[in-house]
Amino acid sequence: MPKAAAGKTTATKHKFVIDYSKPAADGVFDGADFEKFLHDRIKVDGKAGQLGESVKVTRDGNIKITVTSNIPFSKRYLKYLTKKFLKKNSLRDWIRVVASAKDNYQLRFYNIAGAGDEDEE
Repeated sequence: MPKAAAGKTTATKHKFVIDYSKPAADGVFDGADFEKFLHDRIKVDGKAGQLGESVKVTRDGNIKITVTSNIPFSKRYLKYLTKKFLKKNSLRDWIRVVASAKDNYQLRFYNIAGAGDEDEE
């Protein structure tokens, strides 16, 4: 039995997408800067910035960033790094990170227009 388990190599492949099209359309979010931030900050084996072949960060135009990993990788870790980037650029007060699907995050503006209507009544 152990030989069958040893011979079976499972290559876990994770693909996560971060959609930042709405903030980028308004000109408040820089996709190239965000891609560099992720590349420099993602840790592999406890070392930041040394992704090697196990993790790839690619930017698709000015719409989304795709992170592909061959090693176990957490979606929550991407959310943490995205929030850290927003805080660093003083955008955390206006933009939030929302899970739009199982392997997708989307950056959205806070809906503050609805809050103003309730105060007037």
